[in-house]
Amino acid sequence: MSAKKRKNLNKMEIDANEEDSSSSDDDDDVEDGTHPDAYRGNEEVQVDFEGRAPIDPDGEGISQLLQRLFLRAHINCNQMADLLIAQNYVGSVICQCEDEGAESETDDDGMVEDGTIFGITSVLNLTAKKEQPSVIQLRSYLLERAQKHAPKEVQQELHELLENATRHVGLIINERFINIPAQISVPLLQNLHEEIVAAKAKKMKFDFGTYLMLVKLYRKEAKKGKPAEDTYTNAEEELIAERAKLSFEYSVAGECDSGMAGDWLEGDAVLTPYRKVLIFEAEQLPQLINDIKGYINGE
Repeated sequence: MSAKKRKNLNKMEIDANEEDSSSSDDDDDVEDGTHPDAYRGNEEVQVDFEGRAPIDPDGEGISQLLQRLFLRAHINCNQMADLLIAQNYVGSVICQCEDEGAESETDDDGMVEDGTIFGITSVLNLTAKKEQPSVIQLRSYLLERAQKHAPKEVQQELHELLENATRHVGLIINERFINIPAQISVPLLQNLHEEIVAAKAKKMKFDFGTYLMLVKLYRKEAKKGKPAEDTYTNAEEELIAERAKLSFEYSVAGECDSGMAGDWLEGDAVLTPYRKVLIFEAEQLPQLINDIKGYINGE
């Protein structure tokens, strides 16, 4: 989508009681991205969202979303946000729709002025951009985490993927505020796939062989004979995790800010924040999107 072309994603009624209480009720905005204006107490608020291509004023909002994903990792999120914006032919940000009949505020170039960025769905070519500072940092981060937390075969596979110059690896970024329902992911991922196909047809560097994703989840630790239970911040990512070719995970409880340090409590249950790295074949993406649609609709 061009910066001027907008897609109304859906009209969603946000009810705090219907959200994932295990990961949102008492969590800090820095970690989860909860937007305080999206709901007020138990009041149901209807919010309209739309997707559009990222533009320069979105840089700060995109960077903040990336920081929630990477936490204290030494990754230049501002520079990564600039890379995502520069490829304005692929990827979308989530914005709140303007009121009907209201005049749009634009700058001298006709672009919509800066507003809150509620999410981003995009892809970054880790192979073609391997010399960029933020990508160098990300690659090191992934390999270091794999060395500490992944089985040997996963470590080896990840290293080979990141070092293979001929089979390009794309990092899919699928970040949004926690109180935005999973239904929004379907049009965003569909649009991303269509844009990747169009970019490939134009011989741009979006011919991926493999995708990586870094996703957020909370774990209710095993207790009194009950097994551990995982709750994904973005519900659709649970299905992607189930279908991933390879994956590994690690706790980030020690990487959160002061208000987020340690564990969380849900009643008498402990909730611990994790990150999971997913690896899957690029050819799986269309079917995954269809499966996500059915998964969300309860089919």
